[in-house]
Amino acid sequence: MTDPSMPATITLPAGFLLGASTAAYQIEGGASDGGRGPSIWDTFSHTPGRTAGGATGDVAADHYHRVAEDLDLIASLRLDAYRFSISWSRVMPEGEGRVNDTGLAFYSDLVDGLIERGVEPIVTLNHWDLPQALEDRYGGWRGRETAYAFEKYAEVVGAALGDRVRIWSTHNEPWNNSFTGYGHGVFAPGVRSHADALRAAHHLNLSHGLGVQALRRTITRADAQVSVTLNIFRVEAETPADAEAARRFDAVANRVFTGPMLRGAYPDDLIHDTQHLTDWGFVRPGDTEICHQPLDLLGINYYEVMHVRAARDVVDHPTAGTAFPGSEYVELFRPADLEKTAMGWTVEARGIEDHLIALSRDFPGLPLMVMENGAAFADDVSVVDGEQTVEDHERVAYLADHLAATCRARERGADVRGFLVWSLLDNFEWAEGYGPRFGVVRVDYDTLERIPKRSAHWLAQRCATRTLPALDVGAPAL
Repeated sequence: MTDPSMPATITLPAGFLLGASTAAYQIEGGASDGGRGPSIWDTFSHTPGRTAGGATGDVAADHYHRVAEDLDLIASLRLDAYRFSISWSRVMPEGEGRVNDTGLAFYSDLVDGLIERGVEPIVTLNHWDLPQALEDRYGGWRGRETAYAFEKYAEVVGAALGDRVRIWSTHNEPWNNSFTGYGHGVFAPGVRSHADALRAAHHLNLSHGLGVQALRRTITRADAQVSVTLNIFRVEAETPADAEAARRFDAVANRVFTGPMLRGAYPDDLIHDTQHLTDWGFVRPGDTEICHQPLDLLGINYYEVMHVRAARDVVDHPTAGTAFPGSEYVELFRPADLEKTAMGWTVEARGIEDHLIALSRDFPGLPLMVMENGAAFADDVSVVDGEQTVEDHERVAYLADHLAATCRARERGADVRGFLVWSLLDNFEWAEGYGPRFGVVRVDYDTLERIPKRSAHWLAQRCATRTLPALDVGAPAL
């Protein structure tokens, strides 16, 4: 039901960006075209048993070959902004050294195409698809050398696009790069080691700082904004007795990045909690000063509240392959009474409101932007007047509720500058393959036809009218 305390219509403030996001490996395809080198996700997805149904990103949504069509699609939705990531191995096939001019030109043309259509480009440098050459040469993010390779990569892209792109993000969700990729092993490169995950997290922090410095040296736009996009988890303890479990999870899930990036030091409790796994010798003098670079914006990805309680059966020694160091003390759970998405994730729009307010309080003076928010649902294709359509009312209600909650957070003092939907297109959903669909535009994976869903039309209306009718919020899935 509609919240009676809400105004009849929410008006989006001037300058508030409303748009959509994607990631290179999830949509581009063209895996060996135009001089692109392999990434760790090419290797991982081609390894039997790693992804659902053996799915790969070789074709994905074929954005690489259909970029003109997709640009017109973006324009038709009247998006204020479009966030995309750059394939490092498309620009630098070996991860360092030689620059592939064809790959760089692809992104330069994409930026120009967006600007010509009145859409603000937002660039993310790393959305998990590390060049395989760096994994082979340095152990990927386990190797300190990879952080310095990232600095050079940031310089190349910053110099090429920095005259036109205003908003930049160094990394997207480095937690998944490190803990899911090197700790849990369910993402590329598939390593199962808590010590390696912590090492990778530090080198991602270090590369972030080096990348910010590189972008500052090369971007020529005076109004440029440099950010990082973190999936800072909204952590809530089930009872006061579970506060210690929440603290442990918050340390290794959130403060392992916000500490060095935003405060200039790793938290003492994180070091204490993990000292049996590593001596933290990979943190060298001066590293945290490099990590701690001034930012113009903090990107936030929000999907669900992390409900935490103390594990009922605590084991004495952690084992590799669990989700995060210390997981033997912590249990994450999803309350049974909450609505769930097709991924099994809980739907709690009030969580994003509370989260944005808390983050504004924790990091005063640092503007926020919701870089990703969305949901996978079981989309059904129907034919109306000879045209295919997807009446994804659940997704419309989800996005309306979360956009409204973001607006309420602004009204309560959170400095939120924009809201980007995940995702523009149905795509390769990492280890889940092509099952879950997050897009507001359906992709027929047989024909690669784009079919705007009901949610795409809803988003276009919001962008056109700059309003969110209260009737949209909490609307039932019809």
